Amino acid sequence: MERLLRHEGRLLAALIGVLFLVASVYTVLGPGMPMTALDMTAMRSMPDMPGATPPGAWTAGYATLVFLMWWVMMIAMMLPSAAPTVLLHAALLRRSASSPRLRRASPAFLTGYLSAWAGFSVLAAAAQWALEAAGLVSAGMMTLLGTVPGALVLIAAGVYQFSRFKQACLGRCRSPAEFLTRHMRPGVAGAFRMGVVHGAFCLGCCGFLMVLLFVGGVMNLYWIVALAVLVAVEKLVPSGAALGRMAGLGLIAWGMLILAGWGG
Repeated sequence: MERLLRHEGRLLAALIGVLFLVASVYTVLGPGMPMTALDMTAMRSMPDMPGATPPGAWTAGYATLVFLMWWVMMIAMMLPSAAPTVLLHAALLRRSASSPRLRRASPAFLTGYLSAWAGFSVLAAAAQWALEAAGLVSAGMMTLLGTVPGALVLIAAGVYQFSRFKQACLGRCRSPAEFLTRHMRPGVAGAFRMGVVHGAFCLGCCGFLMVLLFVGGVMNLYWIVALAVLVAVEKLVPSGAALGRMAGLGLIAWGMLILAGWGG
């Protein structure tokens, strides 16, 4: 049993690696979208085209593609920082498992975690639709129109970095062993619920940072990579919490410079 569970742990690590690779490629290529992320990034300096989304542009099929774009992008951005918790969960099961059914518990934990980000992606896609319809986000470049809305989002995201709620959620994300000890539940269903809870803490920690994609462009690879690195640093580096607050100060300063006419 121990050898089998160890093999399952290696398979889980391989699964995480494959998911990250597939999600990253999907994010770069943007299947079904009008332009790839490479195109969007290359055109990042072009002016946005104002105006509301043309009637009928958001069909059910297009809305599904936008949801998938957000969800797969979140998978690519969040998996590296979530992997230690998922793998530690599998390691704990190797010590205590007494039933072959428990081999499915860690994949269920990962599925629950990704399900939480699927919920976020539904909200993000709905927000994108509403903002486009209101003429606040460009339909082509998927970014906020005008400097003032973007500056306000930067400042709000920077202030959130100092909030007690953010710090509490970050503390849970930075302490996988403590989280698993507090929230361990038996069985596959219990593991799935644990994954959802961990995803919820991760949302509380990083969800506002993901809103910054509307500032730099939802499919701008520079912003995607920068935010993914910031999330990983906050969660995995010993001084990550302090570095996250420093990033918050930078976001606030950047937003204020834009409002003052210096950083647009």
